[in-house]
Amino acid sequence: MTGFLGEYEATLDAKGRFLLPAGLKKQVPETALNQFVINRGFEKCLTLYPMNEWQPIFEKISALNDFNPKVREFRRYFLNGATIVELDSAGRLLIPKNLMPHAGLEKDIVLAAASKKIEIWDKVKYQQFFENFSPEAFSSLAQQVMGGEDDLPSI
Repeated sequence: MTGFLGEYEATLDAKGRFLLPAGLKKQVPETALNQFVINRGFEKCLTLYPMNEWQPIFEKISALNDFNPKVREFRRYFLNGATIVELDSAGRLLIPKNLMPHAGLEKDIVLAAASKKIEIWDKVKYQQFFENFSPEAFSSLAQQVMGGEDDLPSI
């Protein structure tokens, strides 16, 4: 399988470490070598990339035209705070203190699969995200993203 599936709860200890849930750990490819890059997510979460998934993203960003001010702005924002983290001998990952405020992480967190990366959310914020998103809104979003009737073959 390529990518991650599932949603897992974890608890941060006083140092900002959490145990990578076994269900996710089994899905980490061997090519990642238990190394990850953690960074700010697009929403109020953090994003955890296995090293093998981060490398092509970093190479693509590095190849962008540095003479374009939008590229420089994007690169600064996207790479700001990106940190390599490794599983310790107990199977824990340490969230850098400077990244925790972005997602409002304090104690209870949710690790949510997001294709080839994992989003790390404050548990309450994650629950609120879904409470405020109706099935109708999800249906409309699915149609916009995945295609609607215009994409169906003619009969």
